[in-house]
Amino acid sequence: MNSDAVSFLLRAKKATYAGKGAETEPSRPDSHDLQYIEGSMKYIDTYLGSSKFAGEEALWENDVPFWTMNYIGRVIDDGFSGDFLKEALLLVPKEYPYRGPAQYERGDYLYKCNVKGDFHWFNGFEEIHYKSKKVYECTFHGGDIE
Repeated sequence: MNSDAVSFLLRAKKATYAGKGAETEPSRPDSHDLQYIEGSMKYIDTYLGSSKFAGEEALWENDVPFWTMNYIGRVIDDGFSGDFLKEALLLVPKEYPYRGPAQYERGDYLYKCNVKGDFHWFNGFEEIHYKSKKVYECTFHGGDIE
């Protein structure tokens, strides 16, 4: 695992969507784009939709893309809280720097995330339960690109 890239990715995630960072100019019609830059490193998260959504996060060094993660998810019942999702995503662990921790609980909310693989090639699934009922799910995958 590239520890510099992972450290950068963790900072970028906390400064953008999870950290309620400002959106940048859309790259496509009706897209939501968030960007974080430090020196020669760049992170861009772009997604379409809201209650049903799909997107991609990617990393560049010197404007050369080297890592990406695609995701697709949906809200499936009342009780979903975007603020709770962002709270869980702020806890992204360095061992699995993709979404949130394996499990996070607050009040009536429970976030769970299961990942297989490593930084170079992985896939996973996250879900949120509210009062023991699943209200949200998201599938993601990614790794190195050349």
